[in-house]
Amino acid sequence: MKRVTRREFLGDTAIAAAAASVLGSVSAPKRVRAQGRQLGPNETLGVMIVGCGSRGGNHASEYLADSRTRVLCVCDPDPAASAHIADSIEDQTGVRPAEIRDMREGLDDKNIDIVSCAAANHWHALCGVWAMQAGKDAYIEKPICHNIHEGQALVAAAEKYGRCCQVGSQCRSNPAIREAFAYAAEGKLGEINLVRGLCYNRRRAIGPRGAYPIPDGVDYHLWSGPAPIVGPVTRPRFHYCWHWQRLYGNGDIGNQGPHQTDIARTFLGETEFPSSVIAYGGRLGYEIEENDPAYVDAGDTANTEIAIYNYRDGRTLVFETRGLETDPLMEASVGVIAYGSEGYMVQLRYGLVVVLDRDGNETARFEGGADSYHFGNFIDCVIAGTPEKLNADARVGHLAAGLSHLANISYYLGEENRVSPAEAERIISEVPGRDDNAATLRRTLDHLTANGVDLEKTPISMGEALTFDPDKEVFVGSDAANAMLTREYRGEFAVPNPEDV
Repeated sequence: MKRVTRREFLGDTAIAAAAASVLGSVSAPKRVRAQGRQLGPNETLGVMIVGCGSRGGNHASEYLADSRTRVLCVCDPDPAASAHIADSIEDQTGVRPAEIRDMREGLDDKNIDIVSCAAANHWHALCGVWAMQAGKDAYIEKPICHNIHEGQALVAAAEKYGRCCQVGSQCRSNPAIREAFAYAAEGKLGEINLVRGLCYNRRRAIGPRGAYPIPDGVDYHLWSGPAPIVGPVTRPRFHYCWHWQRLYGNGDIGNQGPHQTDIARTFLGETEFPSSVIAYGGRLGYEIEENDPAYVDAGDTANTEIAIYNYRDGRTLVFETRGLETDPLMEASVGVIAYGSEGYMVQLRYGLVVVLDRDGNETARFEGGADSYHFGNFIDCVIAGTPEKLNADARVGHLAAGLSHLANISYYLGEENRVSPAEAERIISEVPGRDDNAATLRRTLDHLTANGVDLEKTPISMGEALTFDPDKEVFVGSDAANAMLTREYRGEFAVPNPEDV
């Protein structure tokens, strides 16, 4: 992989811009397939929304607000979910979109130009690959993939078919973030060798692990898709809480995290994967929350997870996930802190970044942001046929999601390696990097203790220290880690190898 200089990085990202079908029952407008021209007054792009939870509703709202698009179809294995969004669209437009359970029906329809995926994480990559193979452009929510293999497949499909594949990292289109990117890339913060991402996001327990029925009407075969069929369901709330079960989700480091890891690695000027990773933490404190020492939460992803990534140019990215009550760091809870030689830059919200001097005085701020910027960039590129002008293409999404996957692999491999605070500090102090690893560990342990966690009875897990080859995108010297770069797929739902897309 060609190394990119900071000067090339600034130019490449163009951050300077900071200044008779299944749908036959729907009256379809004239389609837009010729790219690179303006739409006529009666032309629109046909959209299929896949995944009809709350985020799918957000997708629908954005397309309804843009006169260049029309939602023709909504798809979900749960007909109650698709009906809910179809009702809303019908109320607003007077026309009801088609409702289907299997996205492949919509992919066969010539009136569909855009596939917009807000399904569960384990479906993201295959949905995008199938869409592009069918000649559609794809908007895929973050994380763009459930594992590294899937990210590689999406990148390969976008390149092979020349389609637009935008990942839902909407921060990248917000004026505040783009101006902050330019500020960092121009060297105005000085040399940046350390960036810290934060996901201090209170998450309650999701209920006791048990045996629960599949909701009436849900096609569980289709819902499971690339994931194995398991039964009974072990979480009380079928929808959404899959985020905290590793068969389907990636924990908060892979849920909220890709927004911040994407910004963090861009502040660093990194355009490749890190060369090493280690993560530590656990799913801790919920027995205290439930006032039951025997309580076993249905989730099996970490709610506390600290990841240290080192790049081969010597820079460090640290990501901190905290799901219990916590105070912000430098006033940020879900955000990013860049440590420059001339000061600090802190993302406080999706649309707010402040610059501080070495004494903590504010010297600049960047504001502005909304989902419409990101969806607008995507639609612009679809019409113009310019995937190279996407603000968050498949490669961007692969890098952002991949950081969470690398951390989770380290954590899962060391999940049974429970260590005392003293042993944790001994291990983590030997990890190279630009951060004060021991200080970050102590802040984390203090946070757990403040939430009532007895670190003697429920110690943290210390993940394996892993070496990663950013060029080949494989671990060095760990067959166990490499086995976790992909998963076993179910026949018709297999995510293809990059060379086979």
